[in-house]
Amino acid sequence: MTGSGNEFDMARTDTSSHKLSDAFGNTYSNGGNEGAGGASRDRGKPAGTDPIDAVDAPSSRSGLNSPGAVKDLTKESESYTHGHHESVLRSHRRRTAANSAAFLLPHLLSDMTLLDVGCGPGTVTVDLAERLTQGSVVGVDASDDVLESARGLADAHGTKNISFEHANAYELPFEDDSFDVVFAHQLLQHLSDPVAALREMKRVAKPGGFVAVRDADYDAMTWYPESAELTEWNMLYHEVTHAYGFEPDAGRRLASWVRDAGFDPATIEPGASVWCYATPDDRTWWGGLWAERCTQSNFAVQAKDSALADDVALEQLAQGWREWAAAPDGWFAVLNGEVLARA
Repeated sequence: MTGSGNEFDMARTDTSSHKLSDAFGNTYSNGGNEGAGGASRDRGKPAGTDPIDAVDAPSSRSGLNSPGAVKDLTKESESYTHGHHESVLRSHRRRTAANSAAFLLPHLLSDMTLLDVGCGPGTVTVDLAERLTQGSVVGVDASDDVLESARGLADAHGTKNISFEHANAYELPFEDDSFDVVFAHQLLQHLSDPVAALREMKRVAKPGGFVAVRDADYDAMTWYPESAELTEWNMLYHEVTHAYGFEPDAGRRLASWVRDAGFDPATIEPGASVWCYATPDDRTWWGGLWAERCTQSNFAVQAKDSALADDVALEQLAQGWREWAAAPDGWFAVLNGEVLARA
């Protein structure tokens, strides 16, 4: 789930020189920019508390995780790492039921009711609704802007058995036992309490219904040729998300989180699948959107607000993405964890 964005004053971080490290521990100078302000590796919490692209959910930055603290689910918010820059939405719009929910599709019946939590611009949601011809689908998200985009997509497709609502992932506005299927794609990695969100999904699913979740695992991502900049990008992404209290390696943890949320272990079906970008068109698309994200998306804002990177270092990472995309033998794989469980 994502939310609407506010802009921070992006003052450039004054840091010491920064060197890149590859997967083998070798270090590389930041291209002659020593002393010009490379990224700082000091792990720290964000200086500000105003959320950017907030997810309606409890914050991990207000002492709410301390023993005995009570979370007000209606007031707290979390900051969505990617935000809603066009480079992010371009990625979301490419998603379909076939490439993002294949593990769920064999279990769908045409008359089922389905809830998509964190539906974004709705490409997967609309695709699922078109498969549930006698059923109905509801998509929920915390961003009014992307919900409008999703409604426009449904209208353009003429999809009538679908609706979209603003909602809080931790406090879904539905009665118990409301849906045959509750689906969440690439959501739990952006929540500070994914187990609580899974409990809420279980609550609104009908007894015996499905809860289906899928999330990427950033530490399991792999690419060729070797790139010091992509290695550094991956390290920085982990540091930024951890600074905000989120788990970028959610994929490997899904089965554990589902068990912790109270699902019967006998009904949990864990698995995995990959996205691969290796053709010239796919490399141009994937490398180009990440080059933009490194300098223009909410990820860049959070990296700088957390004093983990500055403009010089982020531009260097963006250039690394452009160089990888231009490599004729470039190859990139994203491992996604998947879990299907019975409520």
